This record gives sequence, C-alpha cells and structure tokens, in this order.
Amino acid sequence: MNAMNTSTAAGQERKAPGRPRSAQADETILDAVLALLGEGQSAAAVSIEAVAARAGVGKATIYRRWPNKEALLIDAVRAMKGPLPELAGHSVREDLIALVQANRTARAQRHSKVTACLMPELLRDDELSRMYRDFIEPRREVTRQVLRRGIETGELRPDLDVELTQIMLSAPGMMQSIFHFNLAIPEDRFAETLVDAVLRGAAA
Repeated sequence: MNAMNTSTAAGQERKAPGRPRSAQADETILDAVLALLGEGQSAAAVSIEAVAARAGVGKATIYRRWPNKEALLIDAVRAMKGPLPELAGHSVREDLIALVQANRTARAQRHSKVTACLMPELLRDDELSRMYRDFIEPRREVTRQVLRRGIETGELRPDLDVELTQIMLSAPGMMQSIFHFNLAIPEDRFAETLVDAVLRGAAA
C-alpha cells in the first residue's frame, strides 16, 4: 500500500491548479465508496474503477482529489461519521452525552455496515490501520480533554483512568450500532444511560 503523510490523510484538499473542486462531486464519490462497502465489498475489493462507475465520474476526477484508494477510504469514513459537535463546556455530563450522540447520528447508524466491513481490513493492513488511527485520534482526544477538565473542576475522581474511561464511553456504542449486541438495551436515551452508568464510577 502506498504510504501517505498525515496531512493528506487528514483530508486536505487535493486538486489540480486552476481546477475548482466541486463539493457535490466529492460527496457523490464518497457516497459511492460507502455504498460499495455497505453492500459487503471488502476495502481490498473496492477499486477506483468501481467507485468511478458507481459515482458516474471518470477515474481522473477521483485522482485529482485523492492520491490513492487508501486516502479515499479514510475520507469516506470521515464523511460517514460527520463532524464532532461544539461542546457547551458547562458540565462533563452534558459534553460526554453530546460526544456519544455524535457517533449515533442517523447517518452513522445507516452506515454501520461499512464500519463492520472495514474492521477486518484494519486488522490485516497496517498502513490503513495507521491512517484510521490518525483520523480517529483527534476525536478521542476531545473526550480525553473533557475528562481531564472534569478532574480539574472536581466533577470527576482525581484518580480517574482517563484512557480506560474513554474506551468505556466509546466501545458500547460501537457494539450496539454494528452488532446490535444487546437487544435488551433500548436505543432511546442510550447516550444519557451510558454516560450516567460510567459516571457512577467516575464521578467525584
């Protein structure tokens, strides 16, 4: 797999000089990637040719925007997850609920199959796994910052394990979204229920 630097993986605009980039074309191409993955194709099986055909564009249009397939896949995951919310910063509980809910939007739920299809590829392909971590790490860091702030303000225990708590807040949502792991847990108010359960052990 071709290596690429972090700035490229972070989704900087890739366009030829003098050729304005179309946001609509970007969205169409990324939706085509997600559609192919959602149909059960592995990341390895998804080709630029197949994406171009599904999106109704030429391969050159894709390569003007992304240097390789791996960068395209990561941007597709980014589009699937969407942006993080702006946090009010009034309380740790409110901010954590907002972060959990951000990963459970209608779009994220609709594309849960895509994440499931990508997981084996992330285990097999070190470069793709690195690129995914480069993308997801800033999102994790936002949660860490909220937890650290809670320790500083006295809302959370001073001995709280920030890394473990971050995992406890993210893993259940993934399990429920992708695998519907426990049908006894209602979807309604899932974020509030999860955060309150974690805070029962994490609160000061």
